[in-house]
Amino acid sequence: MRDQPRVKLYVEGRYRKLSRDLPQTVFYCPECKGHPRRRRKCEKCEGFGKLSRDSAQELIGWVLGKAAGTRKHKFHGAGREDVDVRMLGRGRPFIMELIDPRIPDPDLAEVEALVNSRNEGRLEIQGLHWTEKARVRVVKETPSAKAYRAWVEVDGEPDMEAFEKFKGERQVLAQKTPERVAHRRADLTRERWIELHGMVPVLEWQGAGNDPLWSGEEEPKEGQYVVDLVTQHGTYVKEFISGEDGKTDPALGESLGGVACRCLRLDVMDILGEEGEAPKAPKPRPQSNTFGMGL
Repeated sequence: MRDQPRVKLYVEGRYRKLSRDLPQTVFYCPECKGHPRRRRKCEKCEGFGKLSRDSAQELIGWVLGKAAGTRKHKFHGAGREDVDVRMLGRGRPFIMELIDPRIPDPDLAEVEALVNSRNEGRLEIQGLHWTEKARVRVVKETPSAKAYRAWVEVDGEPDMEAFEKFKGERQVLAQKTPERVAHRRADLTRERWIELHGMVPVLEWQGAGNDPLWSGEEEPKEGQYVVDLVTQHGTYVKEFISGEDGKTDPALGESLGGVACRCLRLDVMDILGEEGEAPKAPKPRPQSNTFGMGL
C-alpha cells in the first residue's frame, strides 16, 4: 500500500530576535546530533542533545504547532544571523511549514500574541499570514542586502576624514572563508560589496543611553564607535571589521587610516533588496486559510 501524501500548511511572517543567545533554528549538538540514544553518553552536551535550550524555530513552532494540532514543523528563513547577533528593525521573513496538522485554520492573531507574550525581551513575531509552498523557495533563495549596526573598538585614532571619503561609496571586498565557518563552507575567495553609512563615537551616540536594546550590554568607552553599513548578501561582516589577518581585503581599518578594529556587538537592522534598495511593500494577504491544506 502506498503511503498517503502528507498534508501541510504554510504560515509566513517576520521575526525580531532581541537576544544574543538565541539561534534561528534548533542547535543540535555536533557530536551526538541530538540522537535519543547517543546523547545519553555525550559529554559535549551532557545528554541534552542541543547546545542551546531553545531557538526562534522552537519558540514559534511550539505555539503554532499546538494551535494547528501537530508537533512536526520545518522552519524556512530568509537567510540567518549568528547566534550572538540580534535581528532588529522590521524583522527577518520566515515561513513555518506545518506537517500533518489536525486543525486547518488556527487563529494566527492569537498565535502571534501568545508567542510575543511568552518571549518578551527575547523574540517577537509579526504579520503572520497564510501562504503557499511556492513562497518557500522565494523566501529562501531571493538574495537580500542587509543593513547592519556594529559596536566597534578601534586601536589608535581613526582617520575620520578618510572615512568620509569612503562614506556612501560602494567598495568591493575579497573575502576568504573565515575560520569560524570553515567546517561547513568551501575554502573560497568571494567578492562582495559593502557601503559605509555612518560612524559615531559610542559616547556621543544618542542611542547609547536611552535605547533599551543597547544600554546595559557593555559600558561605553573611549575608542569605541557605532558603525552603520549596508552589505551584499553573503558578506562576512565581523571579518570585514576585523580583517581576520588579511582574509578580508580591504577591511574596515583600511578605511580609517590603517588602524586595527574589533567587532564587539553586531545587529541586523533591516533586510533590503538585492542591490540595497528599500524592499517593496508586501501585498495584502488573507487572514484566514483560504489556500486550504497543501500536499
